[in-house]
Amino acid sequence: MATDHESVELVGDELVGNVARAALFAALMGASAYVSFPNPLSPIPVTLQVLVVFLAGIFLGPVWGGASMVLYLVAGALGAPVFAGGSAGFGALVGPTAGYLWSYPIAAAVVGLIVHGGLELGSHRVSTVRLVGAMVAGTAVIYTLGVVGFAYVQNVGLGVAFWTAAAAFIPAEAFKIAAAVGIVRSDAIAAE
Repeated sequence: MATDHESVELVGDELVGNVARAALFAALMGASAYVSFPNPLSPIPVTLQVLVVFLAGIFLGPVWGGASMVLYLVAGALGAPVFAGGSAGFGALVGPTAGYLWSYPIAAAVVGLIVHGGLELGSHRVSTVRLVGAMVAGTAVIYTLGVVGFAYVQNVGLGVAFWTAAAAFIPAEAFKIAAAVGIVRSDAIAAE
């Protein structure tokens, strides 16, 4: 007795791959929070998280790059110790660095939009100028929300918040932008 079986695909391979990549970047984001250095100009430490935000937007595009950062925020809010210094819980999402945290999905989406020129993940080679411009725009999003959030939570003026929560980090952000360009270019060379 022969039986015929029909195969039904419940979830497409592309969706599974995108979710897996988003989860990988969310995990990488959590791991990068543990790499932190004191900043002598600010009470906020320097982490590698912004580098991961850049890379999520570049490699995953605006939709899945942003989704990976949302997944990261949800994991941290639910208690996974993935925020700076291993902190966790909803309190981090309303504390002095909350503006930075909330900015990550938006910044990853902005970087992805600029790099890929739209919502779809492109496979074209992007100029270094466009790549750097995308990361500068992403940094502007992060700093804007970070400064406003810091000023609100710490009850300080925007000027004080800017110097404490943005200007003190410009050298570190320049390094992260350079590192991201190096990673992207080395990936492009390896793919050829």
